[in-house]
Amino acid sequence: MENIIEVKRLAKLFANQQALKDVSFEVKKGEIFGFLGPSGSGKTTTIKILTAQLAQTDGEALVFGVPASKLKETAYRKKIGVLTDNTGLYERLTVYDNLKLYCDLYDVPHTRISEVLEMVNLSEAKKKVVSKLSKGMLQRVILARAFLHKPDLLFLDEPTSALDPVNTKHIYKGLEGLKEQGTTIFLTTHDMNEAETLCDRVAFLHNGSIQLLGTPKSLRQKFATHTLTVELTDGNKEIIDKGPEGAQAIYDYMKQDKIVSIYSNEPTLGDIFVEVTGRKLS
Repeated sequence: MENIIEVKRLAKLFANQQALKDVSFEVKKGEIFGFLGPSGSGKTTTIKILTAQLAQTDGEALVFGVPASKLKETAYRKKIGVLTDNTGLYERLTVYDNLKLYCDLYDVPHTRISEVLEMVNLSEAKKKVVSKLSKGMLQRVILARAFLHKPDLLFLDEPTSALDPVNTKHIYKGLEGLKEQGTTIFLTTHDMNEAETLCDRVAFLHNGSIQLLGTPKSLRQKFATHTLTVELTDGNKEIIDKGPEGAQAIYDYMKQDKIVSIYSNEPTLGDIFVEVTGRKLS
């Protein structure tokens, strides 16, 4: 499968501070790749290098097979979309007029506006003035603008941080739709449930280095305890090893009709990150 992003031994030094050191990974076409880590771990620095906002100190960063610095060129700029905390919206204009300006900038037909507003659940708000929008609505407008021009590669930094569960679910559906159309998504988030829901693979970044990389399922299995928890009708919970003795114990409980539920003790992505780095993803 084609690699859209290839990062090899990437390093970034600010004065005497090492922000990134020996970072290597690749992102495949049509993949949702989660880049996870606590504040200050180097996530934003990596995105800025990959979007030609910063130059690396050492190593290689390729996007679409060319050095990331080439993304400053118009031909490549039109192939990416970026969601950041910098809105760049005109507060006195309506949602529709803001997106219309962006359409004109990227030679996108105005009919696309209705499509993206539906994707972010804002169809009823297109005539609202941007200055009157709530924080969550504003974030959805910025998100709509990021994929208005149908980019091949989409960088999303905390895309649902200000959204309620209903709109978050709506955004997830839209992102899955983009993925099905072949869009590659590079996602940073502090929400481990979001990473589990959306990402094909995730990388854990800590102190400027990647500590773990893999599918959410493979990482959970790697750190699993190989035990099951059996919740009983008397309110007790029993931790049982997977194996013949555990199977017999479960069978005995079942004969006595004492089992309420059985579940595996796989850790969450957040649990794994804390175990590996000693830090929480906040």
